[in-house]
Amino acid sequence: MLRQHEQLAHRGRALAPKASSAPKTFTATGPCQVFCWDITYLPSPVRGQFYYLYMIEDVYSRKIVGWEVYDHESGVLAAQLLERTLISENALHTGVLHSDNGAPMKAQTMRMKAYELGVLTSYSRPRVSNDNPFAESLFKTCKYRPNCPIDGFKSLDAARRWMLTFTRWYNNEHKHSQLNFVTPNQRHTGEDKEVLAKRLLTMQRAKDENPIRWGTQEVRNCEPVGPTTLNPVKEQQQQRLQAA
Repeated sequence: MLRQHEQLAHRGRALAPKASSAPKTFTATGPCQVFCWDITYLPSPVRGQFYYLYMIEDVYSRKIVGWEVYDHESGVLAAQLLERTLISENALHTGVLHSDNGAPMKAQTMRMKAYELGVLTSYSRPRVSNDNPFAESLFKTCKYRPNCPIDGFKSLDAARRWMLTFTRWYNNEHKHSQLNFVTPNQRHTGEDKEVLAKRLLTMQRAKDENPIRWGTQEVRNCEPVGPTTLNPVKEQQQQRLQAA
């Protein structure tokens, strides 16, 4: 009856609900194809005063490829960091750079620098907090390190020194669970395949030498992790897209 009288349209004074759009999806099959970056606060001894950690991460390898700590947010500083990072990684004129919608991320200086360097910029959906998950996860790993000062960094130089130590540990020592427990640097350079092959050989040899201890337990999976997708399309979203 409502359809017959053309009363199915939204008639209330409130805004009509809108269907949420799917996030932008990018798949990295190797290093330097998809980057993500963000800025987070680092506490100082003064309440209300912060230092700002700029960090660029390779989505494929989870390696921290660029970082800086400054005393303010700026699109100019972000553009300078991006240029240094892409030059050091030999990644000019290739790849995607994903971020949220913060002011430094969308600053004209930053966008022009990305265009000049040949990088495609991608942004999270408005008012969606989990479209940049790799950067958020990395920040949590950083801030939850046991030696991260909970009372704040005494100075800007102290924050930079701590970040240098953290970056070296994270890239070269941290066995990342999403990389089958190899380091980000091993994944970035392709050494993960050799490391995992040696690990499999060691475990297989241990099982052959002492099968009673292993019992029915299988040797752990030592296959290298495949491609990494930023914001993969969920099954329900895929069904809606196919039905459209």
